Amino acid sequence: MNNNQYCNAEFLLQKIQESDAVLVGAASGLSAADGKHFWYQDDNEFKRVFKSFRNKYGVRSAFDAFYYPYKTTNERWAAIATLVHHLYESKAGQVYKDLKILLQDKPYHIMTTNQDFLFFQDFPADKISIIQGDWRYFQRKDYGQKDKIWDNRQMVDKMYASMEGGKTAIPDELIPRDPEDGTELMPWVRHPGFLEKSKYNEQYRMIRQFLDHWSGKKILFIELGVGRMTPMFIQEPFWQLTYQLPFAYYISINPKDALLPEALEDKGRAIHEGIAEVFRDAVKLKEEENQSKD
Repeated sequence: MNNNQYCNAEFLLQKIQESDAVLVGAASGLSAADGKHFWYQDDNEFKRVFKSFRNKYGVRSAFDAFYYPYKTTNERWAAIATLVHHLYESKAGQVYKDLKILLQDKPYHIMTTNQDFLFFQDFPADKISIIQGDWRYFQRKDYGQKDKIWDNRQMVDKMYASMEGGKTAIPDELIPRDPEDGTELMPWVRHPGFLEKSKYNEQYRMIRQFLDHWSGKKILFIELGVGRMTPMFIQEPFWQLTYQLPFAYYISINPKDALLPEALEDKGRAIHEGIAEVFRDAVKLKEEENQSKD
């Protein structure tokens, strides 16, 4: 590791050890650090998973495939089913495991705008708040009419199975609908009609409870991979809380977009390094410390 990276990893580990509790805010940069580039890039993973859609429609990323103006609802649902099925099959990589090691001795909570549900493979569900939705759930299109979301695993499996042979559309009968009145469903992820009711409010209730319990203690805010598109969900609240809480400290890790406001110069650090590399080195340092104690 280079000297700067070593210092950043050592600093992160020290601040975690000094804290009474840690609130993690994770955005798309964390998934990218874990090698999940298919959301925005035409990489080998995207080419493999979306081969039929790429060849037929010219899409070049998962988001490109999701927002493509398909001519039929059947095609759109085929693209959604392809994406969600792949997410169910995806495995969280080392960056999540390293974060778990770094947090394992501290009370912590995780709030994330990521909708890929990778956190749930390594962390307990009651320690995760999904504040921008989750691809595992569907909601009604007329979102204001019913406060309900549906677990979609069985629906997705059926849709995906119907697409054997490279099909890019599903049958009419497999289009997800509310069983009570037949209203079409849609993914429960951030969009203009995103359902912000019981499930959504529960996510913020968990965050508030954590903050209420630890706000008077040494609470560490760790921001991971927040870009410039949506700073209002994690970054700006973390800045405000760090400024307001007397014993709070803030760390942002992002190779491009780590920022530290002037008002937080004495209460924070912006680490312009790769998340995976900083975590890896911090874990190594922690293991060396533990070995020296034995």
